Amino acid sequence: MDEKTLSFVTYCISQLSGLLKIPQSDVYRRLKRSGILDEYIIPSYDVLHTFSSRYLMEDLTDLMKEKGELPA
Repeated sequence: MDEKTLSFVTYCISQLSGLLKIPQSDVYRRLKRSGILDEYIIPSYDVLHTFSSRYLMEDLTDLMKEKGELPA
């Protein structure tokens, strides 16, 4: 993973942590366990980093709900 992608992953985890009011380590575990991190965020960096923060957070929380990582 290059530095830009790593920075983006860190940003996503930090923003989700603040939005969901759960620790960053918990957000990371949920993203990793569900495959969202390795199968969506990292490979889709080129597209995802162009989204607004609001849209990105909505997209990621919806996906976390679909994967059972957040209550629906």
